[in-house]
Amino acid sequence: MSGKLTIVGIGPGAPELTTPAVSAALADATDLIGYETYINRVPEVAGQRRHATDNRVEVERARHALTLAAEGHRVAVVSGGDPGVFAMAAAVFEAIETGETHWRNLEIRVEPGVTAMLAAAAHAGAPLGGDFCTISLSDNLKSWATIERRLHAAATADFAIALYNAASRARPHQLAQAIALLAQWKAPETVVLFVRAAGTADAKLHITTLADAASYAADMRTMVIIGASTTRLIARENAPPFVYTPRSEDFSP
Repeated sequence: MSGKLTIVGIGPGAPELTTPAVSAALADATDLIGYETYINRVPEVAGQRRHATDNRVEVERARHALTLAAEGHRVAVVSGGDPGVFAMAAAVFEAIETGETHWRNLEIRVEPGVTAMLAAAAHAGAPLGGDFCTISLSDNLKSWATIERRLHAAATADFAIALYNAASRARPHQLAQAIALLAQWKAPETVVLFVRAAGTADAKLHITTLADAASYAADMRTMVIIGASTTRLIARENAPPFVYTPRSEDFSP
């Protein structure tokens, strides 16, 4: 087949956080496919076709991209952040596994990007410096019971936890439920970070504790990082503290 499909992550927002490899793939593509918010962040190229869709049609979007690539087009599937983290790469491979057999012969590449959790962590210091895990609070594609089970496992293992999809208009209560569950296993003084619009000029960092976290208003642009028991603050004059998790469990200053 003469076409190809590249799945790209354009990063969390700031243009300089889009990698050169991703920029090259976007410029080379004949067709861009993705959620319209992400497509609108990509510089326009003359003659390039844009197929912008709603955010809840991932598999349909993937099938469209594969069909175009099979017809000979150079297709870029656009995700924010990294395409392999709660994004379009998994949707494309799901479509390949369940779809047309000849799609498996296509040239397919995944170009990584800067994730929202890494951009959020960088605003504070290194809160993910030790072992950590990532959990999405969205129950659109999995049950809330599954999310609760994973939160429980992460809390009892004392991971730092990066929470994606913290809250939305359709499920404003789930973050508070998650915090209440984590509070059964993590200490009240556990460091919690809220970073809204991470990786953009509008980024805002709020540092609090697990005991007070439920009172903070979050939305879909907010990354929440729950620290491990070892996560620490370094106080500074006239500036927010640095937040980091030591790599060694035996660390003592």
